[in-house]
Amino acid sequence: MVDIAERVYNHNWKIDPIIRSLIDTDFYKLLMCQSVFRNRPDTRVTFSLINRSKDVRLAELIDEGELREQLDHIRSLSLSRGESTWLRGNMFYGKRQMFRSDFMEWFEGLKLPPYNLTKRDGQYELTFEGQWHEVMLWEIPALSVLMELRSRAVLHDMGKFELQVLYARAMTRLWEKVERLREIPDLRLADFGTRRRHSFMWQDRCVQAMIEGLGEKFVGTSNCLIAMRREVEAIGTNAHELPMVYSALAKNDAELRTAPYQVLADWHEEHDGNLRIILPDTYGTESFLREAPNWLTGWTGIRIDSGDPAAGAERAIAWWTERGEDPRDKLIIFSDGLDVDKIAELQAQFTGRVRVSFGWGTLLTNDFRGLVEGDRLAPFSLVCKAVAANGRPTVKLSDNPNKAMGPQDEIARYKRVFEMGAQEAMDVIV
Repeated sequence: MVDIAERVYNHNWKIDPIIRSLIDTDFYKLLMCQSVFRNRPDTRVTFSLINRSKDVRLAELIDEGELREQLDHIRSLSLSRGESTWLRGNMFYGKRQMFRSDFMEWFEGLKLPPYNLTKRDGQYELTFEGQWHEVMLWEIPALSVLMELRSRAVLHDMGKFELQVLYARAMTRLWEKVERLREIPDLRLADFGTRRRHSFMWQDRCVQAMIEGLGEKFVGTSNCLIAMRREVEAIGTNAHELPMVYSALAKNDAELRTAPYQVLADWHEEHDGNLRIILPDTYGTESFLREAPNWLTGWTGIRIDSGDPAAGAERAIAWWTERGEDPRDKLIIFSDGLDVDKIAELQAQFTGRVRVSFGWGTLLTNDFRGLVEGDRLAPFSLVCKAVAANGRPTVKLSDNPNKAMGPQDEIARYKRVFEMGAQEAMDVIV
C-alpha cells in the first residue's frame, strides 16, 4: 500500500501529477459528453470556477505557476489504448458498448481546449470556452486540481512525523465510518467524491477501504480511472449541466418551461434501466414533478441533490403514488451533504418504502475536519459550472436558494416561468 504521507513529503508533481488520465473523471461526465456529442454538437459554452467559500482565498494559497503547470499537463493528456479498450469493451450498467464508435473515435483524438486564468480579490478566475462536448470535460479535473493544490499548500511545511500522524488519524476516522456503515442493513453506497477530494491517492485509498470493509454494500465509484484499476462498477447518470444549458438555449418562456423535459427525452432515447434516473431540482423539484410528462413516471428513480433530503424523498414518493406507480419498485439516490449519521437516518426512514442508495461525496474523500491547526483542511464549496451557452447566461435555482446561480434578472425570470414558490435556505455544506 502506498505511503501517502511519504509521497506528500517528497512531492514532485512531474513524477506524480494530480490528474493522471482523461478518465480520472466522473462516469456521468462521459455519459453526458456522449449525449451532447450526439444531440448538441454545435453548442458553444463557457464554464467558470466558482468558490462559494469566500474565506478560502485560493489565489493566496496556491502558486499560479504551479496551477498553470498542472492545467498544462492536463492539456497534454490523451486516452491510452488500455483506457480506450476499457471504455469500448467493458460492461456498464449491464450493457456492453455503452459508448458509441463515433464518440470513441472523437474521444481518442481529444486534447482539452485552452483555459483562461486570472486573479481577482484573492480568488482565481478560471474559465473554459469552446464547443460544449470538449469544454465540459474540464470541469472535474479543474476542480480536482484546485482542491489538491489547496491540500498541498496546507501540508507543505509539515514534517514527516506530523504527516504520518495526520494520515493515521484520517485513516482511523475513515475506518470508523466503515465499521458503522457495515452495520446498516441493506445499505447500497457508492463513492461520488472525485470533484472535491483531498487528493487522487486519498480517494483511491477511500475506495479500497470501502471495498474491504463494506463488501457488497459498496456498489462502485464515480471515478472511471479508479473503477478500471480497482475493478469495481463505474457509477453515474446525469447532472444539472444538461438542463442548465438546454434552458439557456430556449428562445422564449414556452421553450424554457419544457427544456428540462427535452433533456430527459434525449436521454430516454439513449439509455434504459438504472441510467434512467431523474435529477429534478435544477429549477425546483416541486415545479418539475408538477409539470412532468407521464412517461417519466416509468423511469427507474430520482436523485436528490439539494434541500432537505427526507422532504425530497417524501415528495418523490407522493408523486409516484399519485401517478399510479408503486414507490417500492423505485430507486431514490441521496447525494447531497452526506455523512454516516445522515446515511443511517435516511436508510432507516425509507427502507421498505423505496429502494435506497447513496452517492457519498466530499465527506468520504475529503474529511480532514479538525485534524490540522485552524481547521485549514476542512472541505469547502468549490464548483465549476456552465455559465453561458451560445452567449446566453445559464441559471440554476435548486431546492436550496443558497445554491442558486445566474444573473439576478434571469433568476427572477426562471422563478416566474417555473412558478417557484417559497424556499427554505439551508447551509451549503460542500
